[in-house]
Amino acid sequence: MILFLAGTSDARALAMTIKEAGYSILTTVVTENAGNEMQKVGLDVFVGRLTHQDFVSMIQEKGFKAVVDASHPFAEEASKNALLGAKEAGIPYIRYERESQSYHHPKITLVENYDQAAELAAEKKGVIMLTTGSKTLETFTRRLLDQPDIRVIARMLPRKDNMEKCEKLGFPQKDIVAIQGPFTKEFNSALYKQYGVTTMVTKESGKAGSVDEKLEAALELGIETIMIQRPKIQYGNAFSDFPSVLSHLKKIFTKENVEAIGGVKDGF
Repeated sequence: MILFLAGTSDARALAMTIKEAGYSILTTVVTENAGNEMQKVGLDVFVGRLTHQDFVSMIQEKGFKAVVDASHPFAEEASKNALLGAKEAGIPYIRYERESQSYHHPKITLVENYDQAAELAAEKKGVIMLTTGSKTLETFTRRLLDQPDIRVIARMLPRKDNMEKCEKLGFPQKDIVAIQGPFTKEFNSALYKQYGVTTMVTKESGKAGSVDEKLEAALELGIETIMIQRPKIQYGNAFSDFPSVLSHLKKIFTKENVEAIGGVKDGF
């Protein structure tokens, strides 16, 4: 059985591909909404955040033979916990991640983390649109909110916990765009124009994360973009396409069958 970290549309597609290949799989997600999406396509799901020790316990109790981590490229904590949990439990860890893209344009500035992004945004001033989600919102509000010559617009998923976080941080209601994508270039352009955005902050989430549509709209309007680069994690076995993940799983389960019965066994 495979323990699978999901939560994005491409992760869901990979989970379905693995299941259709004949493997038994349990997906894990953080939110109820993501869990419902998994169930809709017939995938078993566990909803909740897991520490590395939670991973160890679950692996040992359920007898998982491999961990496939297809969580969001910026779900750094989840990936580290899964990687460590798999290592301590003594089973293989496989990372699937959307292929990275390269961006070279005078209007795009790459930074290593959220703190650097917030600092650079503070220097630029003007109307700053955050498209980085709610998880790190405090990093930006701490540096930008209530600063002279700066207005911060936060675009995030329309979830109750997100709205509660905004209220707790003192984020003005008029500056919250609560909506779920993906969005077209035209939609992004209209949104930038509506708020008079001068700087947009985003993450290098990959093509499946609709980064291109945000960037193209911003560049056409002459809007500065601050792009946060992906966390640098040494995953080990990492792939950016479905066939490679399946191929590696086949090697793992074939090896296990050989070791278990002293010969080659068909199936999984």
